[in-house]
Amino acid sequence: MTLSDAILWPGTKVCEHLGLDPKADAGLIRWLINTLVYLVISLIVVWVVVV
Repeated sequence: MTLSDAILWPGTKVCEHLGLDPKADAGLIRWLINTLVYLVISLIVVWVVVV
């Protein structure tokens, strides 16, 4: 597994669960899922550091 595969893993797994090919037209859905996952993780990290 390469670094890019590890970073894109959450969106890839969601697309596979939905029956979509993550490397085809579902790339936008994969991008959306990855953005949401990493947004939540980064907000939690910021919240813990600041508070």
